[in-house]
Amino acid sequence: MKEYIATFHTHFSAMMSGKKMETAGIPYSLEPVPRSLSSSCGTCIRFQAEDWKEEWMDKDCDSIYEVLGEKDKNPEYQKIISLS
Repeated sequence: MKEYIATFHTHFSAMMSGKKMETAGIPYSLEPVPRSLSSSCGTCIRFQAEDWKEEWMDKDCDSIYEVLGEKDKNPEYQKIISLS
């Protein structure tokens, strides 16, 4: 299971993506965007899945990042795709 973060242009888009994920049975949490990542609205979705699916994301999804872990107490992220 991999951990992902999805960033959005709007808070509404993050909420709509959360509803899609809830319908698909994917547990998620709405959180502030980590400082090392940028986002227009400041809200992200953190979720775990084998692979992410574009159908879970609302039209205003900005980017998807994989959470790689921590190095020297700093989280590491890898951008998977930019959707905007």
